[in-house]
Amino acid sequence: MEHFDVVVVGAGLSGVGAGYRLQTECPERSYVILEARSAIGGTWDLFRYPGVRSDSDMFTLGYPFRPWRAPKSIADGDTIRDYIRDTATRYGIDRKIRFRTRVVGADWSSADARWTVTVDQEAEDGTVERRTLTCGFLYSCAGYYDYESGYTPDFPGIGDFQGTVVHPQFWPEDLDYAGKRVVIVGSGATAVTLVPALARDAEHVTMLQRSPTWISPVPGRDKVADRLRAVLPARAAHRIIRAKNIAFTIGVYQFCRRRPEAARRLLTKLATRFLKDEQLVREHFTPSYNPWEQRLCAAPDADFFRAIRGGKAEVVTDHIEEFTPEGIRLKSGKVLEADVIVTATGLRLLAFGGIAPRVDGVEVPLSEQFVWRGAMVTGIPNFAVCIGYTNASWTLRGDLTSRLVCKILNHMATRGHPAVVPVPDGTLRERPLLDLSSGYIQRSIQEFPRAGHRSPWRVRQNYILDAATTMRTDLDKTLHPAKREAAKANVDAKAGARS
Repeated sequence: MEHFDVVVVGAGLSGVGAGYRLQTECPERSYVILEARSAIGGTWDLFRYPGVRSDSDMFTLGYPFRPWRAPKSIADGDTIRDYIRDTATRYGIDRKIRFRTRVVGADWSSADARWTVTVDQEAEDGTVERRTLTCGFLYSCAGYYDYESGYTPDFPGIGDFQGTVVHPQFWPEDLDYAGKRVVIVGSGATAVTLVPALARDAEHVTMLQRSPTWISPVPGRDKVADRLRAVLPARAAHRIIRAKNIAFTIGVYQFCRRRPEAARRLLTKLATRFLKDEQLVREHFTPSYNPWEQRLCAAPDADFFRAIRGGKAEVVTDHIEEFTPEGIRLKSGKVLEADVIVTATGLRLLAFGGIAPRVDGVEVPLSEQFVWRGAMVTGIPNFAVCIGYTNASWTLRGDLTSRLVCKILNHMATRGHPAVVPVPDGTLRERPLLDLSSGYIQRSIQEFPRAGHRSPWRVRQNYILDAATTMRTDLDKTLHPAKREAAKANVDAKAGARS
């Protein structure tokens, strides 16, 4: 049976970044990356719908060790996918990836201080072989989306519709929407991306929303970044641009959360500036929730607003009564006729890529655990998970987490600990791991581990504070050598968790 010091699950943005950190900061450790799909890229290889792009700038979504050189700050999916693949090739990380290898089981043995990882490995001919390998440390970089299924409500009469129904997560390569009437159900980031992309070729595009979403125009290119890149070496320019954008993003988030009324006025003013219609903005672009209670949708170069003002697209705020052969009948009685209906109704969350860790033969109830430093989980020795920020680029915390994992591995080697597990000192009060009111989060967050009310159990949404403290963490204080009793025991603090 093969053995590795570290097994990384997922070859997307996080997994490739983890590979770089492991081979540069723990060069003596062996590692392998297990990828269920047949390509590098993760989310950026999965999503192929028209217009798919980043919703944060690439100077912070990109790797700190690999300067972003493409012209656009908000980049399209193909460019991001190429960037991840090129990074993996440049640093030899691609040679560590095993494709079509899906993790279906992970069992920790306290007696052996190692994981037994069970995988289904698919051959080129489609046959699947179940195999096992072992490792000392398991690191899940599979994100928290369910790659196998998106979320679609149970729409009455959907089977009666005579046109084409498609979910953005599984966009058909041969879908022809040119000259056709398209209705997009939903108003999140995916819908806001699809509207201007489809409007270029469709006869007309309608975005149907139950309630408005906050949408902010942002520059597609960073003019300051362009000037800096023209006069400075690539790495120096990248560091400065990255710092600038981090500070700006955190500043906007803090402004929205601390001064919600002022943020509402600003976003309303921006929407009115591009749409030139105050009534339209009041009716369709003024949400009941405050900015950043849900993720703020970005419209590069105001493309979403321009599509609406140009007449190729519109927004309708109403509820669905039923699907009909011709389209969708709304509660108001209006019928939206369509040839293509896109159900941009959200994603499903899936904790740790579907891995259900077992410790000494007992499955660990994830919803009863706490997350330490946004990385390790109570009750599960030698296990970490990569979870990015909700209010900033995923990679910011993703890279911090990978560096922290390397620090932990080196700490274990220095102390002679074969296994460690985080254990709280005192009672913790529960906080949600992802603190947003968005529907896709609220539907599934109860299945995830919890955050705590205080550091280092609090999952902050502030990269500057995390960057200043994460790598200075006193590992001896909270990470305990994992014994059989410690591994099986749940957190003593759990008794007061719901108080």
